[in-house]
Amino acid sequence: MLSYLPDRLVRRWLRLPLSLVLLLALAGMALAADPSDLPRQNLWTTDGFVNTVVLKGNTLYIGGAFLNVGPVTGSGVPLHTSTGAILPTFPYVEGRVEVAVPDGNDGWYIGGSFTQVGNTSRNNLAHILADYSVDPAWNPDADNTVYTLAVSGTTVYAGGDFTSIGAITRNHIAALATSTGNVTAWNPDAGNAPTNSVYTLAVSGTTVYVGGDFTSIGSASRNSIAALDATLDTANATLWNPEAGAGSIVNTLALSGTTVYVGGDFASFNSGVNPRDYIAAIDATSGSATTWIADADNVVNTLVVSGTTIYAGGEFANIGGKSRNHIAALDATLDTVNATDWDPNANDSVYTLAVSGNTVYAGGFFSDIGGANRNNIVALDATTGSATSWDPNAEYGVYTLALNNDTLYVGGEFVSIGRKNRNSLAAIDTSTGSATPWDPNPDLGSLINTLAISGNTIYVGGYFGSFNGGVITRNYIAALDATSGNATPWNPDADDGVNTLVVSGNTVYAGGDFSSFKGGVNLRNHIAAISATSGNVTAWNPSANDTVNTLTVSGTTIYAGGYFSNIGGANRNNIAAIDASTGGATAWNPDASINVGTSSVNALAVSGNTVYVGGGFSNIGGANRNNIAAIDASTGNATAWNPDANDSVYTLAVSGNIVYTGGNFSEINGQSRNFIARLHAPAQTPVDRPSGSATRPRPTR
Repeated sequence: MLSYLPDRLVRRWLRLPLSLVLLLALAGMALAADPSDLPRQNLWTTDGFVNTVVLKGNTLYIGGAFLNVGPVTGSGVPLHTSTGAILPTFPYVEGRVEVAVPDGNDGWYIGGSFTQVGNTSRNNLAHILADYSVDPAWNPDADNTVYTLAVSGTTVYAGGDFTSIGAITRNHIAALATSTGNVTAWNPDAGNAPTNSVYTLAVSGTTVYVGGDFTSIGSASRNSIAALDATLDTANATLWNPEAGAGSIVNTLALSGTTVYVGGDFASFNSGVNPRDYIAAIDATSGSATTWIADADNVVNTLVVSGTTIYAGGEFANIGGKSRNHIAALDATLDTVNATDWDPNANDSVYTLAVSGNTVYAGGFFSDIGGANRNNIVALDATTGSATSWDPNAEYGVYTLALNNDTLYVGGEFVSIGRKNRNSLAAIDTSTGSATPWDPNPDLGSLINTLAISGNTIYVGGYFGSFNGGVITRNYIAALDATSGNATPWNPDADDGVNTLVVSGNTVYAGGDFSSFKGGVNLRNHIAAISATSGNVTAWNPSANDTVNTLTVSGTTIYAGGYFSNIGGANRNNIAAIDASTGGATAWNPDASINVGTSSVNALAVSGNTVYVGGGFSNIGGANRNNIAAIDASTGNATAWNPDANDSVYTLAVSGNIVYTGGNFSEINGQSRNFIARLHAPAQTPVDRPSGSATRPRPTR
């Protein structure tokens, strides 16, 4: 439904940063007692915009334009293999996790592009112990991304983009002690060119197989694939030399008996003698390609061997002689046309696979796989290819999966996993930070602009056409049961978007883009009063000549802000006070002038005899005020309070002598504040963070 929005309304909402209004609401509500200005780490977040919130007891109702809500987990998370539940305690990874491998003692070694794991500084490599603490002794400190790890005995082999590890020069490949993280003397040296990356490692006995994008390694010329002797410190390339074609990249290696399965971006082996497209089987003794041919039509990212089945994931649409989108099972006993009937049919890239019994776990960038909606991670039945009920729902790409008994460590570029589907509306339990079962489920693509609460009813306004999965029609305005989430019979039936709702007694005041209610029977231009009982509009009719964005009630006065130049029968530029009885404009007239190309009056909050105003103006109340001001409720004149925001303000909340504000600004009162600030009233100085606060906010990619 976003395609139906007026351009200026799209600009208004889509310029807001993620969860800004949620942060402001918590500031105005929960943080009145807690002075910290940092977000709670356990509070679930969304994958889209949060435009409005209301609090009822311990439940925070949120609305906006999102599809999922979930915990802020960081990019490396252990999940239960049966339930998909997140383990209760684990270290938050600040950055990207490219690879995880079990340590043999119920923990994991992880690599990637990160700077912190838990409360511990770790550059690109870390060891997570069985109790999910960070190993304090193991700190190799790689200077660049680690893409691959392999554990063999007392050694962890690492490959990536690094040229230094443990303050010792190691070009793209190194061996580390499992207990200390110290770099060993083993040094194949893939060259110090930035492009000489190592992407995959596999160990068999004293041989370390290596794949990547290099032309020499272990003191020998080797194109993208090599075997290294683990017993020799240098000059350790063996005679095994499949030699992928020039410019080729090897992404993945999988060992099975005397065969090395290879996937990547290549078209031949052995100097072009053996054409093989993107996937091949190489004899572990001779280095020649076997007769097994499963040619793909695009890049293979990952391979896993399970018995006589080779599971493959990547970018392909055809592999093993059959149409297979991004994921396939290949029969190792058949030389050609070896794709099995197993066909999960992913709609986008698969980057990682893991097999446990009759379950195949897959990670990548897909949203549909195994015949079900699954975001970036899935468990597939190894017999049917169908998705199981297991659904952690990762917010972004998954790059690695590592099994440890009944636990699966998941790594990638996501910051939230374990999410719940919620279309534009959700309820958050403030005591736990997690989503409740409340799920009104408006139509897909809905934009919720405003929420107002009265008793056990949540009034909703925005751009939508139905609730409860399309079962109940409600156009632009509705009332929802705060317990069940079901739409009540209350149905004013607006003809266009509702931007703001305020409940006062038995009246629901609405502002927006509408011009009528009840199927066009009741004409009301941009502002209306609706009976909270019947859903019928009252006789009150200020009739604005353009959009109303915000309303607030103070006694017998309704304050309105928006784009209008006439409302309540009088000329009023973008802000007005309306008599709650007559619908006429009062004499109060701050007269906001609008900056060209920015929004109108977007936010109003009343405290005592002061009306706080936010928007996109440069003059209001007879004074120069940039985007935020305090107006005397008696005279309409601007007070001396002048925070001077350098861009539009979209929302305000007042708690005691503190004014919380959010918008598109980066500076307020000459101080750097990105999107959100806390101001003293009537003084204008942003409140600094209290000392001792240590909770980390959600990172950004």
